Amino acid sequence: MTLRSLSNPLKILSISLMRSLKRTIVLIICISTIVPFASSQDQHNEKFTEGTDFYNSAGFQEALDIWMEIYNTGYRSASLAYNIGNAFFKLNDIPGAILFYERARLLKPADENINYNLQIARSLVVDKFEEIPELFFVKWFDFVSLVISSNGWAIISLISFVLFLLLFSLYLFSSRYRLKVTAFWAGLFFVILSLISLSLTLRNKSLVYDSRKAIVFNPSVSGKSSPDTSGTDLFIIHEGTKVTIEDTVGEWHEIRLTDGNKGWIPSGSVNII
Repeated sequence: MTLRSLSNPLKILSISLMRSLKRTIVLIICISTIVPFASSQDQHNEKFTEGTDFYNSAGFQEALDIWMEIYNTGYRSASLAYNIGNAFFKLNDIPGAILFYERARLLKPADENINYNLQIARSLVVDKFEEIPELFFVKWFDFVSLVISSNGWAIISLISFVLFLLLFSLYLFSSRYRLKVTAFWAGLFFVILSLISLSLTLRNKSLVYDSRKAIVFNPSVSGKSSPDTSGTDLFIIHEGTKVTIEDTVGEWHEIRLTDGNKGWIPSGSVNII
């Protein structure tokens, strides 16, 4: 009896110590992840403020250099992209302004300032093509997909699917008729919400991270009939024009203009949004 009574407390103590050790390891990992992120965020904020001070004192190039330094670290925000666009605009670099206004709009599509400044910059572009109107439901779907980040839509999709599983289990095992009916319709709602959120996640990722839109940066470039210099000239476009990349062969992009015309241009003449 004595040996048993001693062994049980020792076993409990060892289990308790193991659990404490696991919690400590998890806590250390969390802290080691959060602290550098917070430190990096503080550095970005300091640099952003420094750039803002330069911008307010008409030091547009200095502000641009600082903000681009932040951008090149991989940090992304609508505010940063918008201010970079403003700095490019002040420096009379219209293609750069349009590029970063477009990037800002992908992160915050309903922002009035971003959309207004983008329209002003576009009005200064030489090329004025008749644009083929996009189907209203495609335009609406793209807008909704950008309202929340891809991670946000993914979380909504996952939570909705978990709720669907819980409600489906309730529907299967409940003996109460009203509860079964409620669980069925609620479960149907959440599974549809999960599928819609998943499709919005994929669309957001496609628009933001796998964009096929690009801005022309060369003063002028000829659209060729084939991906080589010997191709026939089909059209000429100028800096600031927005195009869609349809295909890539070597150092050439096949592009589509907003009026539907297609041609091949050197890949170095555009920057992808």
